Amino acid sequence: MVIMILQTPKTCISPEAPSKPHTHFPRSTCDSSPRKHLPLPKKNARLWSSKVWTSRLSSFSSYFPRFCDLGSLRNHTKALCLSAGAGHAPMAMAHIRLYDVTAVELVDSLPLVGRADPHNLPFFDGAFDFTFTAHLDDALFPWRVVEEMERTVRRGQFCVVAVDECGGDDVREIARLFLKSKLVDVANVTLEGSKRTSILLKVQDFKT
Repeated sequence: MVIMILQTPKTCISPEAPSKPHTHFPRSTCDSSPRKHLPLPKKNARLWSSKVWTSRLSSFSSYFPRFCDLGSLRNHTKALCLSAGAGHAPMAMAHIRLYDVTAVELVDSLPLVGRADPHNLPFFDGAFDFTFTAHLDDALFPWRVVEEMERTVRRGQFCVVAVDECGGDDVREIARLFLKSKLVDVANVTLEGSKRTSILLKVQDFKT
């Protein structure tokens, strides 16, 4: 047992193995070198100029103006994006001149998206005028995400979800999750290259 503990393990792959210059893997576990760290601004600049990014951003930039037409989005609206991914939705909101946009995801993507659990948001009641998510159907507990959307939206303001394309019965089933809101608008849209159904609800003021 003592010999096994004291013996230095041979962890190196033989350097005589044929090299493959077209890969990024070291020839052995002993001669690996650290990869060059790319600063966040340069990393984001590269990401935001990619074709995939600009395509997804374009779809959101075409989507949000409909809510301006419906009167649920204005320049001074305080908006919250849940499960915002890398940040296409909040960037699109900024492009239509929304000046106060907060976006959260389980993993942050700075500077566009901060870290927070959509099932348990770190915001005061009624902190926002508009909440949006395109990933309600991916949530672990959709009803809990809906509760948090309604809780953080001021009475008389709006919640929006974009789900996989669906019909009337499914829309009503989703709307029933919003216990404090009234269904305002339903539309079939294309978002990020997929057919979706957009559902707009208005949070009711039960005091009146």
